[in-house]
Amino acid sequence: MELVVHLVEHALEDTLPLVPFLFITYLALEALEHAAGSRATALVRRAGAAGPVVGALLGIIPQCGFSAMAATLYAGRVITLGTLAAVFLSTSDEMLPLLVAEHVDPARLAAILLCKALVALITGVVIDALLRLVKRNARLHAAARHLTARRAGEPDLVDEMAEAGEGVEHIHRLCEQDRCGCDDVDEGHGHASAAEHEAGHAHDAAHGCACGHDHGHSHGHGGAASIVRSALSHTIQVTAFIFVTTLILVVVLETVGEDALATLLSANKGLAVFAAALVGLVPNCATSVVVTQLYLEGVLGFGPLMAGTLVAAGVGFLVLFRANRNVRENLVILAMLFTAGVLWGLFFSIV
Repeated sequence: MELVVHLVEHALEDTLPLVPFLFITYLALEALEHAAGSRATALVRRAGAAGPVVGALLGIIPQCGFSAMAATLYAGRVITLGTLAAVFLSTSDEMLPLLVAEHVDPARLAAILLCKALVALITGVVIDALLRLVKRNARLHAAARHLTARRAGEPDLVDEMAEAGEGVEHIHRLCEQDRCGCDDVDEGHGHASAAEHEAGHAHDAAHGCACGHDHGHSHGHGGAASIVRSALSHTIQVTAFIFVTTLILVVVLETVGEDALATLLSANKGLAVFAAALVGLVPNCATSVVVTQLYLEGVLGFGPLMAGTLVAAGVGFLVLFRANRNVRENLVILAMLFTAGVLWGLFFSIV
């Protein structure tokens, strides 16, 4: 019984700190959806250009809540894929507190954080630039569509990822998939149906509407109380998912032991970069602790440290798979970040 209580407590310790971040993020998403359509979209587009810079800086802060926020915002297509990548790659999780606790030389500590931030910034900017290039080049777009489409009629994955950071129209999809209650019409409002929404735009286009007013998307939810209610609903659902998944991971790690991760890394020095990146995929703070500790003990070099901590995004991947229901897209993002972590790890192992 004591073991069960310990496991639950451990899972709660990893989950509860995320709640404020999730709630604030969903409040912001609901507020954006309620805002006048064109003004909110313009704000998102301006922020999108500097997204990777902000994401790389935020990720340095030792709190995996930022990766959870980024995953949620990306699922609502509020931030770009490059910004999401920057936050995930820059996230330090438990690395920074451990380095500070071990009294690592400040210059060495600053160099590690700066490297992570620069890698995250460069990678994020490159990803956004490549997406724009592929989308605009018909030949590259066709090749990418051929590689990513499993069968005819599926959504274009390049378009799906490239449209992130372009506006706020997709936030409503989070409400639809979570059934958060924001569509209730008991307050005389509610979201317009997809058909009504498209019909409205068709009407404006047909009549050349240029009246200068914001038509919005008829997303009135009945005021601040409804916004808070919807944000709470989203937060509770995602928190429950994270807790259950974290509890399973804690059970596995407690059973197998963190020593098994250490053994895997130390026994494969020739493939340390790949092994560290692979361990970093485990959505738990234990991974960054193990990788950092082995680095401090001299078992791992700087390259494997970067590979493992770049890929390790805390619970960010959990939230991404929960909030963004396009599994194929999520797997592409996962593979993309794993590859980036490995390549950067190899780079730092050579230089």
